[in-house]
Amino acid sequence: MIDCGEGTQRQMLASKVKISRLNNIFISHLHGDHCFGLIGLISTLGMFNRTADLYIHSHPSLQGILEPLISTFCNDLTYKVCFEPFSPANSEVIYEDRSLTVASIPLKHKLPTSGFLFSEKERERNIIREKIDFYKIPLSSIPLIKQGADFVTEDGLVVPNAHLTLNPVPPKKYAYCSDTMYIERILPFIDSVDCLYHESTYLHEDLSKAKSTMHSTALQAATLASKANVKQLLLGHFSARYDDFQPFLEEAKSIFPNTHLCQDGDRIEF
Repeated sequence: MIDCGEGTQRQMLASKVKISRLNNIFISHLHGDHCFGLIGLISTLGMFNRTADLYIHSHPSLQGILEPLISTFCNDLTYKVCFEPFSPANSEVIYEDRSLTVASIPLKHKLPTSGFLFSEKERERNIIREKIDFYKIPLSSIPLIKQGADFVTEDGLVVPNAHLTLNPVPPKKYAYCSDTMYIERILPFIDSVDCLYHESTYLHEDLSKAKSTMHSTALQAATLASKANVKQLLLGHFSARYDDFQPFLEEAKSIFPNTHLCQDGDRIEF
């Protein structure tokens, strides 16, 4: 999960997300709309008798804020809340498992703020079952073949890996950038990602307001997407001053056509 504002649990229920599968939460910064839902979520997980550790990746000061609340309202938790602090000023890998890495992206906002880059790892090659059976390849040889090795039969025949496997699905990259003003220093981090979520709090006609609050406009988000050669742009974090969000889409599409507006409950494929 990225950020955890007030109402997160309600949205998870509406989206039919299995709360028990949640193991890692990444907090971009310590403004209330991005973290006020944490203590309630932590409490609810305790009522479900959760036993698996919950990891919260954030600015170091969040631990000092949350621990007194946890000890007051959640002192009988059946699981452990583990804080994984990182510096929003730097870019570093802050999480890694067998399938992906998560790296921080330094952003510019009123408080120390970080974006996140989710990068799938290169997958192993796909075995062609018929070829494995044809050459009577033992199970012990398959792991090396998946990693790109050729196979040598008992007669000394070298079977090229390309005859035994298919290319894996290319790994995907997703970048999340909110809250932040327009900064081109993030371009190397979001270069060529499959999907970029970038805040667009204001329309460009309100650029002065965007600058004073250290937010971005839809036009600026699209400009970054174009310069970074991303494949798809998602806009969100719209100011409550606007009743109609269609102008955000039109503004961004004037520069970057493959743009979509984010609405509650959306499922985005890329």
